[in-house]
Amino acid sequence: MAEAGIDRIVQAHYIGNMTKKTTPILTESELIRLEQQVGTLLELLDRLVKENRSLRSQQESLATERAGLLEKHDQVRNRVDAIVTRLKSLETGA
Repeated sequence: MAEAGIDRIVQAHYIGNMTKKTTPILTESELIRLEQQVGTLLELLDRLVKENRSLRSQQESLATERAGLLEKHDQVRNRVDAIVTRLKSLETGA
């Protein structure tokens, strides 16, 4: 053991070797399980992508339908206003 300072003894460091990380070796069954999980995730991803496309298409269709309904609503409102105006003019003229 080497001396450090006046009354301090430096000891060998074993902690570094005890905490040294080793690369785990995967077993065949672990690899198969991981492959199955990756396959499941890929299937899920594919399903979600298709669902997302479908929902976006549906959203676009509904937005178009809404715009058409709003336009019809405005036309009906204008026609009703015109009818009310005519009725009032007939009422005052009679």
